[in-house]
Amino acid sequence: MTDHEARPTAERDRAHAATDDSPPGAAQQDNGAQVSQDVTPAAANDAPIPELVIISGMSGAGRSTAAKCLEDLGWFVVDNLPPALIPTMVELGARSQGNVARIAVVVDVRGRRFFDNLRESLADLDSRGVTRRIVFLESSEDALVRRFESVRRPHPLQGDGRIVDGIAAERELLRELRGDADLVIDTSSLNVHELRAKMDAQFAGEEEPELRATVMSFGFKYGLPVDADLVADMRFLPNPHWVPELRPFTGVNEEVASYVFNQPGAKEFLDRYAELLRLIAAGYRREGKRYVTIAIGCTGGKHRSVAMSEKLAARLAAEGVETVVVHRDMGRE
Repeated sequence: MTDHEARPTAERDRAHAATDDSPPGAAQQDNGAQVSQDVTPAAANDAPIPELVIISGMSGAGRSTAAKCLEDLGWFVVDNLPPALIPTMVELGARSQGNVARIAVVVDVRGRRFFDNLRESLADLDSRGVTRRIVFLESSEDALVRRFESVRRPHPLQGDGRIVDGIAAERELLRELRGDADLVIDTSSLNVHELRAKMDAQFAGEEEPELRATVMSFGFKYGLPVDADLVADMRFLPNPHWVPELRPFTGVNEEVASYVFNQPGAKEFLDRYAELLRLIAAGYRREGKRYVTIAIGCTGGKHRSVAMSEKLAARLAAEGVETVVVHRDMGRE
């Protein structure tokens, strides 16, 4: 999933070809593209505004794979577009009379001299009522180092230092953008096909649901999920691991689930946490956040967290939230 330094030029050629229609007085940029000084489309006031997805994240985390997946789903994809040109790209899509209804833009540190313009561009898009989402590809330091070493390429920000120095610099540079992301995907343990499956699950539908939730069980001894929005700890409940007849089974087993939910506080936690999630979900919808990852942890990610994740996911699904259950560490012991 290592990002290629150069994507096929078809997307760039199409983007450049589209700029040939720029009105007189457009400003000439260093890369040859023409950019209108006034990006308010006078001739396209009634034209539909394209949907926009901005793909960013760590180098080596799979940005190119995510972009290619959207391209296969019919999105118009532009790789490594300077952030200052994103509003212009949306304008050109609006002028296409519906032929370019969905645009995906890859923004990364190769364009770091333009990166400071990203927030200004996002504010511009918000003022125009553009529906935009940010997808952030994350990965652990160990996974990124292995990927760069496997292709024998330097990290774009390492300079004269080591790969880990470049990774640290990039992570700091992207920290604020990660916090603003609508969807964070941790690719540390994903292969190309698994990443594509995640992207398909989020973007392949005909109609976009109001909110999608991933409920993930995990084991604290294996580390916190880096893409979790919310984390709950089930270690306040007795551990079925210490019940010999339950130890071999997991939280999806009826006997284990019954044991967990017969413990004091288990049902009360489920009821109150589901109520809290209803409040949070309403706020997410108001703020335009479409994806949430809820992590439920116990010691090993086998019994308590699995049982609670299954019940919580069923509650959310019954309330109309499109829900996926993932048991990250089940079977790992």
